[in-house]
Formats: sequence, C-alpha cells, structure tokens
Amino acid sequence: MSKRKRRVRDKWRRKEWYVVTTPNYFGNVELGSVPSDDPEKLTGRVIDATLYDITNDFAHQYLKMFFQITEIDGKNASTVFKGHEYSRDYLRSLVRRRTTRIDDVLDVTTKEGSQLRVAVCAFTLSRVKTSQEIAVRSLMRRIVRDKAATLTFDQFAQEVVLGKIASDIYNKAKKIAPLRHVGIRKSKLTQLAPETPVGA
Repeated sequence: MSKRKRRVRDKWRRKEWYVVTTPNYFGNVELGSVPSDDPEKLTGRVIDATLYDITNDFAHQYLKMFFQITEIDGKNASTVFKGHEYSRDYLRSLVRRRTTRIDDVLDVTTKEGSQLRVAVCAFTLSRVKTSQEIAVRSLMRRIVRDKAATLTFDQFAQEVVLGKIASDIYNKAKKIAPLRHVGIRKSKLTQLAPETPVGA
C-alpha cells in the first residue's frame, strides 16, 4: 500500500501547471491552470467556462463556453473557441405555456472557410400560426448564414456569444410574430480553416 501511495505522489510531483487563456478575440482572459507531465498531452483538451468568467457580468452566467487548447508556449496554453451552449436551467426557464418555441439547426461556413453547427431558438409571447413559425425560421436561417459568410471566424464567434446576431434576428422577426426571446442556444466548431489564427 505504501509503495502505491508513493508512486501516486511521485507522479503528481512530475506534473507542471500551465495557465490557460481565452483567444485574443475573447480578451486573453485567464481561465485557470491545468497540470500535465507532458505539455503535448494538453493539446486538444477542451476547457469549459461561463461567459461570466470572461465578462464579469453576473447576467452572463447562463452561457457555457468551450475552448480547445491549441498551443503551449512556455507555461501558457493558448486556445481556440470550440463552441457554447445555454445552461439547461436557463433554457428550461424560457419555456412557457401557450407560447411557441421555434428551433433551427444549421451548418454555416465563415468568410475564411471555418465551419460551425449553430442552433437558433426563438420563443414567442403567445401561440403563433404555422405560417408565422415557418417565416421566422426561414429568417433566422438566412440571417445566420449571411452573417457567417461575411464575418471571419473570430468575428462570428463574438457575435454569436455576445448576442449581436440574435439581436439582429429579433429586430426583424418581431415584425412577423410577437417574440419574447431570440438566441443562439448552441454552437460547435466542426472545422477550423487552416489559415485562421488561433490562440493569443
């Protein structure tokens, strides 16, 4: 037993700590430190945080973000935005009786060729007609695809997370149906364009 415990202690002693930071398009914010006995093992690891951890705005606790470690420089671990999602509690809180939830999931490609899967949602103030639902979904799809095509990956990631795209959808879709909430509830990077700068 004592030999086994000693091996565990020795294994931890060999590990070093690396500081993980967000990409520069999210402010190079320190997300914490991770241990490893080999820095190469850290590449590809996904670290999660909330938008609150980045903005220090308590209202942003509902949004969970994911960053993938791409490069180790000394004791610093650079990352790329891997995706985000609403917390389950927050998404559940948006659902109300006698209202309509409009969902859409689509694959988009950014200006330089990065690919993401994006889930958009809208919640109405009251039940709406099927024709209105179809029109809102079509509008959501068009705006998200147009935005992706004109923005670089880092710009698109910012607008998705910080609500700019959702705001654009809301301002146009509210003319079709009475809306209570519009948001990009989830995103996932499926392929990063080779020439896209990553990390800090």
